[in-house]
Amino acid sequence: MNGSRVLVLNSGSSSVKYQLLDMADGSRLASGIVERIGEGPVADHSAALKQVAEELAGQGLGLDSPALAAVGHRVVHGGTRFTEPTLITDEVVEEIEKLVPLAPLHNPANVTGIKVARALRPDLPQVAVFDTAFHSTMPEEAARYAIDRATADRYGVRRYGFHGTSHAFVSRATAALLGRDVSDVNTIVLHLGNGASASAVRGGVCVDTSMGLTPLEGLVMGTRSGDLDPAAIFHLARVGGLSVDEIDTLLNKRSGLLGLCGDNDMREIGRRMGEGDPEAQLAFDVYIHRLRKYVGAYTAVLGRVDAIAFTAGVGENSAAVREAAMRGLPAFGIEVDAVRNAVRGSSARLISTEASRVAVAVVPTDEELEIASQAYELVTA
Repeated sequence: MNGSRVLVLNSGSSSVKYQLLDMADGSRLASGIVERIGEGPVADHSAALKQVAEELAGQGLGLDSPALAAVGHRVVHGGTRFTEPTLITDEVVEEIEKLVPLAPLHNPANVTGIKVARALRPDLPQVAVFDTAFHSTMPEEAARYAIDRATADRYGVRRYGFHGTSHAFVSRATAALLGRDVSDVNTIVLHLGNGASASAVRGGVCVDTSMGLTPLEGLVMGTRSGDLDPAAIFHLARVGGLSVDEIDTLLNKRSGLLGLCGDNDMREIGRRMGEGDPEAQLAFDVYIHRLRKYVGAYTAVLGRVDAIAFTAGVGENSAAVREAAMRGLPAFGIEVDAVRNAVRGSSARLISTEASRVAVAVVPTDEELEIASQAYELVTA
């Protein structure tokens, strides 16, 4: 195989994001998004993928190019069946479809994208890279919920974790920033976007993560509640008369920062805080409180923390979030330099003081590069 390019596809319910990368040097040759699938001219995922192919062909990067080595597909949920990048076959597609009950909002669209891409290039190796795979190394004491084991096993109820490609990439990039081998570095990765998750990574291996059976558990997010007493659901059903679907919508789409203050954009929340808005301030405080709890918990899980890495939209761009999350932790060996923290940039950088025993870093994530790397490594092995 002579090709060195990988097309990365992220097929959502109403959009397809794509990037074409050349693995010879990691360069990004093209990227784009097709939105509003099912509306107007983009009738379905088949039409969307054909539009992607046309956009690439218009740049001289068509899907028929011999330089294309593989297509890498982001798949949200791999369950316990898929714990590494997997060459896609008919059987693999069937197995991913069986996991739809665990990710009903994501896996169906992922599968549709896979089917359409395989139809367009049936001769080309296509690889599924799973959000959950990086977290499959968690020990049972971290992955198990304390419910009846037979029931849990029958319905697949356990902690899976998500954002795995980001946590994998950032944990390695953080070790590289420190000039150390990843196997020698213990890192707490804080992926803070509209969706948010934390992970405890010991020597490049995930040992705990905040998201669980679904991406709802854990940190306060843009529209998701994060951790919640499960009995609150029973209370809302019995006392409030809400249906299961209404509670699902409440916790996933009308909670988190949006539920607390009416905004899920941290920039807008910051602006409102500057004007003395108490609701915005409370939302920020709840967000930070939860984040600090996880930093403390994962410090205990790891025993020794060498680095804390902030990544994704909020993690990379909000100096206020980073400062508040790390404030008052010198006893943990964590000290942030205010000047370094205020600097904006697109490259990985340290924001901790020289005296800080724990390195605190801002590390831009690159999930597409991670997917492309895993896909390329598999098809060239």
